Amino acid sequence: MSTETVAGKDVDVIFDARKCIHARFCVTGAPKTFLANVEGPWIRPDATDTAHLIEVAHACPSGAVQYRRRDGADEPAPEVNMARLRENGPIAVHAPMTVNGESIGMRATLCRCGASKNKPYCDGAHTAAGFTATGEPESKTTEMLAARDGPLTLSPQPNGPLKVEGNLEICAGSGRVVQRGSTVFLCRCGASQNKPFCDGSHKTIGFVG
Repeated sequence: MSTETVAGKDVDVIFDARKCIHARFCVTGAPKTFLANVEGPWIRPDATDTAHLIEVAHACPSGAVQYRRRDGADEPAPEVNMARLRENGPIAVHAPMTVNGESIGMRATLCRCGASKNKPYCDGAHTAAGFTATGEPESKTTEMLAARDGPLTLSPQPNGPLKVEGNLEICAGSGRVVQRGSTVFLCRCGASQNKPFCDGSHKTIGFVG
């Protein structure tokens, strides 16, 4: 099992190792709860103030760290669904999402280099692969969406792009809006000349995934 749930007095901490990109917001933001480089149990929910622990969970870009409050107050969905491009790295998405019909929570970092062994999620393979892709592509002219929130449906196309359905604003690393849309096809083979969007290059390079 890749998912670990540790019960606390006020909040349970849920850790999904499949999604972790080792951004280290947990071990630096709540070092008394998330113990680095120890043997045995390493998550101690009650060692950090609940409000701060929840803030740290919200800061986890990959969604590897999630929580369940004992009072039933769930994490609120964002008012604006955003996908932020990381320089030479993955796409960090903040929205209520399903992947192939499975709910994955509010945050995920999605592979766009084509080398991850854990597609559609990033596993850090872009570093070893020497992947290069700007986090500041040219903005496209788009109108404001009538609605900016709501669920996103992510569907990896066989040996092709990632189809995203739902209201989404794609942003550069600086926060500048690159494009808005309700259906987009994002490159996940790493070869598109129009990153982060698919341009059909997956067919030319024989992408499998």
